[in-house]
Amino acid sequence: MVLEICVDSLGSAKAAQSGGGQRIELCSDLLEGGVTPSAGLIGAVREALTIPVFVIVRPRAGDFLYTSEEFAVMKRDIVEAKAYGANGVVLGILLQNAQVDVERTRELVELARPMEVTFHRAIDRAENIDEALEQVIATGADRVLTSGGKQTAEQGIENLARLVAKAKDRIGVMVCGRIRRDNIQNIARKTNASEFHASLRKKIKSPVTYQDSALSLGAVGIDEFTRYAVVPEDVRALREALETAHEDGVLKA
Repeated sequence: MVLEICVDSLGSAKAAQSGGGQRIELCSDLLEGGVTPSAGLIGAVREALTIPVFVIVRPRAGDFLYTSEEFAVMKRDIVEAKAYGANGVVLGILLQNAQVDVERTRELVELARPMEVTFHRAIDRAENIDEALEQVIATGADRVLTSGGKQTAEQGIENLARLVAKAKDRIGVMVCGRIRRDNIQNIARKTNASEFHASLRKKIKSPVTYQDSALSLGAVGIDEFTRYAVVPEDVRALREALETAHEDGVLKA
């Protein structure tokens, strides 16, 4: 079993490792679903952690249909992540008809080697998730991150079980979508998945004493004196839920 924690800061990355996370997905701007982090953040996290660091390669928020210029940026970001010692990258490209862009994704996979490659939740935006799985396999990616095409893993649990069975030993299937300590055992049991991805972010109020709520530097309505972070205790509780299930023989090794 592998527990991957999604983070967007050095502090959260260190908390994920301290709590027992076995791998991190490093992003920026998780409120937008995650985009490529800066070179400085990649370097700092890689220096601070001993567990594998996977870097998301997503040039912007929004859909996964990228222009040739954006594709060129993705290639540069992969080279940069490799130079900073990342263990893997997380990426995904779709065509206009919501099928996987096999040709360009394969090009990125080959460029990324010897790093591992995870095809991210772009697969959950595909029109047919079963066909999309076969297309991702054709790209040579190592695993796919998915909630089964639904908002949460629990809602997509039947699809996830089917995808895991279809994948067999051809590609890994990492389950995501509000994975928590109170549902991870049931999800693991019903899907036979062996890799899990969770965010576990919680609200942290700013310690700044002067706060002008009438002034917004970003999108209107966003509380700019609240941030989100991972804490070790939440990661530890999730990891322990998996370990307890193994000890009780609930989950397969």
